[in-house]
Amino acid sequence: MAASPAYGEEKGGSSSLGEPEYGHDPASGGIFSSDYKRHDDLKEMLDSNKDSLKLEAMKRIVAMIARGKNASDLFPAVVKNVACKNIEVKKLVYVYLVRYAEEQQDLALLSISTFQRGLKDPNQLIRASALRVLSSIRVPIIVPIMMLAIKEAASDMSPYVRKTAAHAIPKLYSLDSDQKDQLIEVIEKLLADKTTLVAGSVVMAFEEVCPERIDLIHKNYRKLCNLLIDVEEWGQVVIINMLTRYARTQFLSPNQNESLLEESAEKAFYGSEEEDAKDAKAEVASLAKRKPYVMDPDHRLLLRNTKPLLQSRNAAVVMAVAQLYFHLAPKAEVGVIAKALVRLLRSHSEVQYVVLQNVATMSIKRRGMFEPYLKSFYIRSTDPTQIKILKLEVLTNLANETNISTILREFQTYIRSMDKDFVAATIQAIGRCATNIGKVRDTCLNGLVQLLSNRDELVVAESVVVIKKLLQMQPAQHSEIIKHMAKLTDNIQVPMARASILWLIGEYCEHVPKIAPDVLRKMAKSFTNEEDIVKLQVINLAAKLYLTNSKQSKLLTQYVLNLAKYDQNYDIRDRARFIRQLIVPTEKSGALNKYAKKLFLAQKPAPILESSFKDRDHFQLGSLSHLLNAKAVGYQELPDWPDEAPDPSVRNVEVPEWTKCTSREKRKEKVEKPFYSDSEGESGPTESADSEPESVSEESGSSSSSGSSSSSSEEEEEEEEEGSGEQSEDKEEEGEKRSKKEKEGSRKAAAGSVGSPSEEEEEEGAKKAKKKKAPQGRKGHAETSSEEASGSESSSSGSDSGSEVEAKRRKAPPSSSSRAGPKEISLLDLDDFTPPPPQPVPSSSIVSTSLVTDLEGLTLTDTSLAPALLSPAFGTVRTYELLHRMAGEGLSVEYCFSRRPFPGDPHMVAVQIQISNNTDAEVKSLRVSEPKPLSGMRIQEFPEIERLAPGDTASVVMGIDFCDSTQAANFQLCTHTRHFYVSIQPPVGELMAPVFMSENEFKKEQEHLARPGEGKLTGMSEITEKLTLSEKCRSDHTIVQQVTSAANVGRVPCGADNEYRFAAKTVTSGSLVLITLERREGTMAQLTVNSEKMVIGTMLVKDIIQALAQ
Repeated sequence: MAASPAYGEEKGGSSSLGEPEYGHDPASGGIFSSDYKRHDDLKEMLDSNKDSLKLEAMKRIVAMIARGKNASDLFPAVVKNVACKNIEVKKLVYVYLVRYAEEQQDLALLSISTFQRGLKDPNQLIRASALRVLSSIRVPIIVPIMMLAIKEAASDMSPYVRKTAAHAIPKLYSLDSDQKDQLIEVIEKLLADKTTLVAGSVVMAFEEVCPERIDLIHKNYRKLCNLLIDVEEWGQVVIINMLTRYARTQFLSPNQNESLLEESAEKAFYGSEEEDAKDAKAEVASLAKRKPYVMDPDHRLLLRNTKPLLQSRNAAVVMAVAQLYFHLAPKAEVGVIAKALVRLLRSHSEVQYVVLQNVATMSIKRRGMFEPYLKSFYIRSTDPTQIKILKLEVLTNLANETNISTILREFQTYIRSMDKDFVAATIQAIGRCATNIGKVRDTCLNGLVQLLSNRDELVVAESVVVIKKLLQMQPAQHSEIIKHMAKLTDNIQVPMARASILWLIGEYCEHVPKIAPDVLRKMAKSFTNEEDIVKLQVINLAAKLYLTNSKQSKLLTQYVLNLAKYDQNYDIRDRARFIRQLIVPTEKSGALNKYAKKLFLAQKPAPILESSFKDRDHFQLGSLSHLLNAKAVGYQELPDWPDEAPDPSVRNVEVPEWTKCTSREKRKEKVEKPFYSDSEGESGPTESADSEPESVSEESGSSSSSGSSSSSSEEEEEEEEEGSGEQSEDKEEEGEKRSKKEKEGSRKAAAGSVGSPSEEEEEEGAKKAKKKKAPQGRKGHAETSSEEASGSESSSSGSDSGSEVEAKRRKAPPSSSSRAGPKEISLLDLDDFTPPPPQPVPSSSIVSTSLVTDLEGLTLTDTSLAPALLSPAFGTVRTYELLHRMAGEGLSVEYCFSRRPFPGDPHMVAVQIQISNNTDAEVKSLRVSEPKPLSGMRIQEFPEIERLAPGDTASVVMGIDFCDSTQAANFQLCTHTRHFYVSIQPPVGELMAPVFMSENEFKKEQEHLARPGEGKLTGMSEITEKLTLSEKCRSDHTIVQQVTSAANVGRVPCGADNEYRFAAKTVTSGSLVLITLERREGTMAQLTVNSEKMVIGTMLVKDIIQALAQ
């Protein structure tokens, strides 16, 4: 179907006349132009008597909406079809109406009777869609109709319709807040719903409408805890956040006894003997009154049921559970969240940013949690700047006397980065480490002083500011450093750095009596050209020298004050007048003149370098307010723990008479036979609430227990891993249970929920389960309460290594179900990597001598030593087509060179392949077959993809050893029905890997390559070409970017401003490739490539010239 030029102009669009816009998605149907004629065509189709034409028109209209087109002028034609009998058409009409009902309220009101009829439709999807449209018409006149519809839908047979009713509640509340009381009744009714589909939505409605009505949650608390594992992911996030606030109002702080012990210890340490004697009786009495802390069983239930969600595939769920544990769990148990959060650091940069913000806050109070995972916070060259700075923050928080040498060695590498903001943050981090750990202060100071001789002004400026703060702690010992910094005033131009140097000289002018007046003389000379912040410090320096050394500086001071008196800035004029009156005695000068020296040269406290995340934990972790460090709209404060626990009986649910008999029978069956079969080795009954079982299946009598058998195999995997950890708990648990059973027996009898086993039955079930687990002898993720109490937060690694887990994860298709076997690994297992062992404390000194010399030699050049590595994500790297969707009969394949080492073999080039299934059928058994490489070439196939669903995309990596040649690698890409012959030909720039070397090493290697050897002519290893740079390649950044995009090379530092150097080695043979680009006059430049491989050198020259001359 051709489009005439008039169709190109779109209503409110941006396409020019006569240029139709082509659809890129299969549903777009070719050419779309939302003009009136095109819409007339659609209107005719909608007015047709044929359902097929109406369906086609509605598909096109919905596709237009999905692509952001404006289809509002079709509203009258679409709304007429709301009464259509064809169910598919009706669904699409409702999708359209939900989008535009708010904009076209008057027209939507005309069809309100049809929507009301839709609420009675036998199809649940139509009922839900009708309610959704009705709640989207934001007109106050129909509020009573909406309220009636929501009440009816809340009692609907279908859980999907009840879920939609829960979604409609906040919409109605925002339209008319006077309906709050009636809406609360509906929320109360829906909270009692036992289906997982409704739970998340109704809790969201509760949070929007009446978050203060905690009483509505009491009766549903245990049900929500037990349903949590089966609710959809976003529902889990909402419920966990709500239950966090609920728990803070209903339970006592699990760490209250620890804080009391700390307080009493402090009093005992600081108090005198007389005071101790007086207060002894009072303390004994208060301790006798205060009961030992016993965790509420409902508090334990929440912690136990949320713990398995740390293995969720959804980062938001993991983050929600992590914040719950941080805010609610005892200190000994919080450590379990560390591994889950570290796992999230492998995710996208957006997720990493949020996780690192929260880890930075946690690591201030609970440093021990993350110490075993220190290396996970090391910075990669591909990380964005904001991620790098957050990782620096975490590393600085985790620094202690044991690991400081390792961390400082990392910082030393970071200082060579090309990212100036990151280097500045690293220098600040070194300063914080030096402040917090006194033993490395001198080492850090010496390293920072070395940086002062650097040619990069911003780095020098940052070093000056940090050195100033460190010198304030012990100025007397460091007069040499102050002298060295005084010499820098001639070179440094950054105002903040100049001001810092002048402040230091003025503050400690007594330590440098000969240099200070000379610095003032130089600054007086350039006073009028300085920035305001520098001028103010010059005035301060003059005043301090006048007071301490008036003989040499009296005239200079008067000169500076006269200059300042007529300055353009009124702050400087005011300061000059004020200081003149204060320091120069006159007849009019008042009493303050006597105290001028005390005012100016008073002892000033050293600045405290603190983390910016220090006070952020008063916001709920994971919230937007915590991220912004400011209270966001709609944020609800995290309540303080109560002093006395509220009555726990409010959460008891009365058991209806007709269910009592059956529930008893079920209890007996549960005690006699566990919920899981013997072959699976699981225990059914819930263990006592005071112990901490690692089981996932403790759902004591909830409605979800009936449906949990389908997931038994997955739960079994988690049980097997965690089973051995429970064996060491037996003795402790028996003692605890005997004492606590007597206390809680009466309360438990009344407080048992529907179908939950009694305390005795739980103990029997738990003992049976442990007897079964004991002979299995499997190593697991051991996190027993005895270990946690002793403070060990490093968990033992599983019997399967991380690499095996990764391999299984690659092979397993997304849709395949996990089968129970003798040795099973959970796909979402957190034990997929082992935490590093704790680092031993050196006996002699905290910092090794080699580290001292390393840090003293810290230098930074204009250029970066970091490689220009590119992210392997499609879109940022140049992609090539391997198989077109037409040739592949709906299967399209693209590839790119990820520029990362291939894990299987360092001599292979990693090629990332993206396979998309554009057909309507499932593609099975995708694999590489019969690779036919040329002699010497090797191909490492990617793992077979068992099935690829319609519309899905899979990304895999294969390795190819091209033998340092650009010849194509040929192979077959096979499915279960077809074979496609394909080939991958690499650009020459992808056959190499970046090499890092110093300027001297580069020159030596270049001389070595240029030197004629045996059987080699002069110049055989060197290719030189002249070129003209394009207009866009004028800046340093662009030139480096163009060269590194043309070839996978690393930047080498260079002393000359007009010269750029790069180094790499070929992946297969490891031959060096050295590139030098020298800028000449104007746009001229000279490119030199040194390499033993002449062919590679020649081709590389062509590619780089093409990139720079475009």
